[in-house]
Amino acid sequence: MGVNMIDKPGTPVAAARGSRSCTPTMGGIPGPLASRVYHPPSSQQTPPQGYQGLPSRGNEPPQSPSPYSNLPYARTSMLGFDSHVRIPSSNGLSNIPGGKPAYSFHMNGEGQLQPVPFPTDALIGPGIPRHARQINTLTHGEVVCAVTISNPTKYVYTGGKGCVKVWDIGHGGGGNIKHVSQLDCLQRDNYIRSVKLLPDCRTLIVGGEASQLIIWDLASPTPRIKTELTSAAPACYALAISPDSKVCFSCCSDGNIAVWDLQNETLIRQFQGHTDGASCIDISADGSKLWTGGLDNTVRSWDLREGRQLKQHDFTSQIFSLGYCPTGEWLAVGMENSNVEVLHASKSDKYQLHLHESCVLSLRFASCGKWFVSTGKDNLLNAWRTPYGASIFQSKESSSVLSCDISADDKYIVTGSGDKKATVYEVIY
Repeated sequence: MGVNMIDKPGTPVAAARGSRSCTPTMGGIPGPLASRVYHPPSSQQTPPQGYQGLPSRGNEPPQSPSPYSNLPYARTSMLGFDSHVRIPSSNGLSNIPGGKPAYSFHMNGEGQLQPVPFPTDALIGPGIPRHARQINTLTHGEVVCAVTISNPTKYVYTGGKGCVKVWDIGHGGGGNIKHVSQLDCLQRDNYIRSVKLLPDCRTLIVGGEASQLIIWDLASPTPRIKTELTSAAPACYALAISPDSKVCFSCCSDGNIAVWDLQNETLIRQFQGHTDGASCIDISADGSKLWTGGLDNTVRSWDLREGRQLKQHDFTSQIFSLGYCPTGEWLAVGMENSNVEVLHASKSDKYQLHLHESCVLSLRFASCGKWFVSTGKDNLLNAWRTPYGASIFQSKESSSVLSCDISADDKYIVTGSGDKKATVYEVIY
């Protein structure tokens, strides 16, 4: 049974309408989550010593909390309360070294931030895009909270309210767009949070504001629901699939990570540790480690072979998105406070990136591992160099950008937004 939703500032609809509430559309879930209110830290981060020109925000009075701040993900709108560096979104970012204020900082083991001196090949070289251009719009008709691209690039799946829509964008993104089918699942008023396509493109897994995961058989003449996996939690916020396609991991609104055997269609274990909703997830390329982020301000790593938590990283902000680099030991994390932080999996190295102006709602690495993208409630799509965050390109959309995916060949990006559409970008090298 799905959870009925109400159109209010804690929902994706409100995010699409520009509610001041800083929400990545995960609101409206009843239960213990509804009582948790976000409180910013008492101490304010200060700019690195010896670096001039960073506008301090530490002495600004806090904004009044939203009347809906008791809803999950509808927190006090402290836009960058510990983010001191701002580049106006109207600035072109094609020539980053040319006198822009610093926006990328390295943090040493003692927590000190220093501006990053980018290497000369930061924005050039094989596998580094020059920019991305919008080539198609997929008019979904509802806020698009989840997107994924088939491999090879042909189909795009967009998840909105009560259904997933399937689009044939041709071999590459520039062909004639065809709306192929609509996969009705969950309840009509419940938003889909995550869609994952198995590598054989025959199975699609859908999770959202319901206690069920829906598994679709796409290989039959007409797509059909193969099975439903029922969880104890009222909602699933994110999904990950093991490299061998045998196991599905779901981030639950109760903080647990449910582990599903896809062959036997059974729940085989739960990872417990997050004390608030688990909001985002990624898995290492070899399938040995899992990374999860939560509304409890933590990122946790899990050993999948031993079934235990390895590390816990504590932050001063809720975690809304993350991605693990497929070719190296870097984890990028998107925060409610507008920061992107890039952590090394085993060392104390950390980078902090300041270009978003509001919550960072989704994040995805390119298959080559050399760059990644993040999207936000500030309507921005940012592409960053791994790991130090040189800004490769930036695109501003007309509404909050809630979801993103990159094609397996790194040639296309798809974003889902609050203005009820998805956008297809061609990556230009």
